[in-house]
Amino acid sequence: MKKPYLESIEYIRGLSMLGVVAIHTGSQYLLNPTPNVHLVALFEIASRFSVPIFFFVSAFGLFYRMDLSAPFDYSNFLRRRFKAVLLPYLLWSTIYVLHDNFFYGYALLPNPIYAAEIFVLGLAKYHLYFMVILIWFYLLMPLWIRLVRNMTPKRLLILLIAQIAFDYWSSYSVLLWQTINAMPHDSIIAALLKWRLNWLVLHYVFIFILGGVLAVHSQKFFDWIASHKKIIGATFLLTLTTLLGYYYFLLVFRNYSPLDAVNTAHQLSPPGIFYTIAASIFFFTIFQFCRLPEPLKKFLSVLGKNSSFVYLAHPMTITYLSLALTKLGLIMTATNAIILYTLIVVITLAASLIVKKFSQTLSAK
Repeated sequence: MKKPYLESIEYIRGLSMLGVVAIHTGSQYLLNPTPNVHLVALFEIASRFSVPIFFFVSAFGLFYRMDLSAPFDYSNFLRRRFKAVLLPYLLWSTIYVLHDNFFYGYALLPNPIYAAEIFVLGLAKYHLYFMVILIWFYLLMPLWIRLVRNMTPKRLLILLIAQIAFDYWSSYSVLLWQTINAMPHDSIIAALLKWRLNWLVLHYVFIFILGGVLAVHSQKFFDWIASHKKIIGATFLLTLTTLLGYYYFLLVFRNYSPLDAVNTAHQLSPPGIFYTIAASIFFFTIFQFCRLPEPLKKFLSVLGKNSSFVYLAHPMTITYLSLALTKLGLIMTATNAIILYTLIVVITLAASLIVKKFSQTLSAK
C-alpha cells in the first residue's frame, strides 16, 4: 500500500536550508573583530542542526517508501539518486572551480591529483562536502538497509554511544592532528584524514540510521510523537540551552574567541549530537501534527521545493553581496549581517523560481 506524502519532510528541508545559509552568513559576520556574540549564537549555534537533520530526513524519505521485505534494486537506486545528486554536484563543483579561478586568480587544477582531491573530497566550495557525504550514503545503501532491518533499541543506543565517541575523537583529538601534520603534505592518506569531515559518513551514521528506523516504524513513531508533544518540546529546549550554554561557557570561562567557540560547540560535539536528535524529532512533530497558518505552510513548501538550488548557489551570492558591502564602505555590523542573510535567501530563492519557470517554458515548447 502506497504511503501518504509527508509535507513535513519538505518543510524540514526548507528549514535546513535556512540554517545552512545562517551558518555561512555567520562566517562572514565573524570577520568583524568584535561581533555581537548573541547574534553569532543565533547564526552559528542555534542553526547547527541544519546539516545533520538533512541526513535524517533523507534517510526517512528513502526508508519511508521502501519495502524492506522486497529485493533491493541497487543499480536502479544508484541511477536515480546519482541523477539527482551526483550530476548537480559535478556541475556546481565545476562552476565554482571556474568562478573562483577567475574571481580569486587561482591556478585552474594544475595537476590531476589536485583535481581529483577537489572533486572527490568536495573542495570546490566550502558547502559541497555535504553532497559528497550524501553520495557515500547512497553508495553504501545495502549496508544501511541491513542495519535498519536488524536494528533494536539496544543496538541503537550502542550506535549512539559509538557515534559520540567517534565524533569526539575526530573533532578534538590532538594526537590525530599531530599524526596528520607529521605526514608528507602530498600524502593521499594525509589528505583523506585532513578532510575527513568532507567524506567520511561515520560522522553522521547514527542520525541517518535513526531516520531510517523511524521511517520503517513510521506509524508507531507518529503515534508516539502525537502523544508526547510537551516532552518533545521540552527536550528540544533543554538540548538547545545546553549547546548554547556550552558556547557561552567557552566564551566566558575559557576566554575563547567567538570563532574558536563556534568551532568547538558544533554539531559533532556531544551537546550538538543530542541537539540534532531533539531538533529532528521536534520539527517533525511541529510540521506533522501542529496546525500551521496557511501562509507559513506555503512559504515552507516553497523553501523546501527550492532548497537544493538555494543551497548550491548561496555561496556565490554571499561572495558578491559581501563585495558590494566592501565597495560601499560598509562593515559587517549586526544589522548588516541580518540584511545580508535576508538578501541571500531572497535572491537565491528568486533565482531558483526563475530558473524553474524558464525550464518549464523550454520543456513546454
